[in-house]
Amino acid sequence: MASTLTDSLVGRLVDGRYKVDSRIARGGMATVYLATDRRLDRQVALKVMHAHLADGASGADFVSRFRREARAAARLTHPGLVAVFDQGVDGETSYLTMEYVDGTNLRRRLHEDGPFAVGEALQVVGEVLDALAAAHRQNLVHRDIKPENVLLSTDGRVKVADFGLARAVTEVTSTTTGTILGTVAYLGPELISTGACDTRTDVYAVGIMLFEMLTGRQPFVGETPIQVAFQHVNDDVPVPSTVVPWLPAEIDELVCALAARAPEDRPHDAPAALVHLRRVMALLPPDVLGRRADAPPPVVSFAQGTPDDTDAPSSVGEIDKIDEIRVGGDTDEADGPVRGAGATDHLTQALDTRASGSTIAFTLPDRDRLAPATGTAPAVSTSPTAPVDADRPGRDRRRPRRRTLVSVVSILLILGALGGGAFWWFGYGPGSFTSVPTGLAGSTLEDAEARLDAAALLHESVEAFHDTVPAGEVISTDPGDGERIPKDGTVELTVSSGIEHFVVPGGLVGASVGDARASLSSVGFTAVTESGEWNLDHPEGTVLGLSVVEGESLPHNTPVVLAVSKGPEPVVVPQVQSLTLDEATEQLEPWTLAPVVVEEYSETVPEGKVISQAPEQGSAALRGDEVTLKVSLGMPFVEVPDVLFTPVAEARTILEDAGFKVEVNYFMGFLGNEVRSQSEAPGTEVRKGSTITLDL
Repeated sequence: MASTLTDSLVGRLVDGRYKVDSRIARGGMATVYLATDRRLDRQVALKVMHAHLADGASGADFVSRFRREARAAARLTHPGLVAVFDQGVDGETSYLTMEYVDGTNLRRRLHEDGPFAVGEALQVVGEVLDALAAAHRQNLVHRDIKPENVLLSTDGRVKVADFGLARAVTEVTSTTTGTILGTVAYLGPELISTGACDTRTDVYAVGIMLFEMLTGRQPFVGETPIQVAFQHVNDDVPVPSTVVPWLPAEIDELVCALAARAPEDRPHDAPAALVHLRRVMALLPPDVLGRRADAPPPVVSFAQGTPDDTDAPSSVGEIDKIDEIRVGGDTDEADGPVRGAGATDHLTQALDTRASGSTIAFTLPDRDRLAPATGTAPAVSTSPTAPVDADRPGRDRRRPRRRTLVSVVSILLILGALGGGAFWWFGYGPGSFTSVPTGLAGSTLEDAEARLDAAALLHESVEAFHDTVPAGEVISTDPGDGERIPKDGTVELTVSSGIEHFVVPGGLVGASVGDARASLSSVGFTAVTESGEWNLDHPEGTVLGLSVVEGESLPHNTPVVLAVSKGPEPVVVPQVQSLTLDEATEQLEPWTLAPVVVEEYSETVPEGKVISQAPEQGSAALRGDEVTLKVSLGMPFVEVPDVLFTPVAEARTILEDAGFKVEVNYFMGFLGNEVRSQSEAPGTEVRKGSTITLDL
């Protein structure tokens, strides 16, 4: 993997933990590096926000957006989403760490290999929708689905990257600032024209991406981004078979459903879209699934980037290549708001200044819609009627009146026939329409079908998991409540299968917390948390137990709490010096500190008492640590000198210098001067300080 050798961050240790190895990619908001987490000894992708974005009046907004990305993404746990591990600030460096995915992205794959086989394209899109479903269930919208943000790992996994644009749907729909973030080639029409955005906007982008994977080109192309934006707003996405004629009608219907121009015509979220896709895959024969379109001739399009937009093949998506479309609030101080055709000119001029990449920034003042400027059609004038020839008195002047009357009657008859035909066509014929009954969502499938039967409408049902709608009840209808539908039309009912259940995997107790989390996430559990416990017997990070039973089938959103070892508990070493060994052992026992006894002689500390301890009193230690105790053996033993036949004064001095006490017994009470015997035989070892008696 290539890296930029001049990058000053390469080789640094960020926040005392992440060793920066090389640079992976650089975008408009941040740079991504390959780094090593020295604490957990694993490779991570380190995303560092550009320092200059934190400067100035808007710097706080950039920092807040960057940190919001970490919080939003960390809420998502799904094997198809790039995981966010950590977020922090090191000096002026704001960073977050993500899962490192070794591989390439979908943009580079399209550039190098051309269109996908039908089955492979549907499989990849299905995994993208499955990953988005985890976000949509938590009311989060990605807002920037594109091939650069779909990662294809070397082990075959598909992962969706860069939830930096995600924010809660309720926040998006209530926003009044008009800020739109996204990439022009994949933006939904509603996002361009009104700034509205919900889960269906992600579905639209997936539909555009599927079109590109099947045909090798985007549905809307142009030399400038304004041309592409106009087409998104004003034109329906063409069916893929107009580019690849052998593609079946099922593929055309799927792409047109996902990328319908009106949001209400699309599946309402990723889970519903996934149901459509899987149904189409089941209908297609193997020979179609294995067929691939020929690579199309190159088409110049402002909207499509190249795989070389970054420093190196991106394994974490095209980071922060964001288009910003601001709708409303911008005015010209001299001339007032730019509206109508002026808004289009203003938009075109802004876009032309950014024609060097795949991202744009432009302004649509006061939510002016994207539409071509229209002019007034030239007036059509007619020449005056020729005057009646007054020189022909015999001419019948009533003939023009009769002609006029005949013309009027003919016109009335034609209009009547047309009106009658239209009345029959729209009232009773094939063109007649009715409305979908309201209130089907929330009713049981049987009730909904009965009401549709009463309305003479056909119906079909598909099942989808749902966290809040009980099993057997209708989640949504297509078309929706009250919408117009041909009288012989079909209403699709999406019926809840209840909350999706998964089986708790086994072997979690004793595993590392990272492995346990990955195992639960790969199965589908979405509410995994941790509870730390001090433990002497298991290393830090080991799973000690969990709040659910392994092998049990539970709803995917069941809270699963992992009891995780924090290792031995820190303690403070108590004072045991000068105590007896038994007393010292009793003092250490409540702190689970193990005494290690070392005995030695001491002339100052009585036998059996602690001379010194290590660690010393007040030192930090962990439960289970050893404390070395030096225990006194009492006075040392010394050899008794030979003082026989030595004058008593000299003998006394020799013995006292050796550390003994001396007592003298005189012969007959007072006679004698030399030592005739001593109580301890010369050469024996006696404790220092013992008393030796001399007989004279």
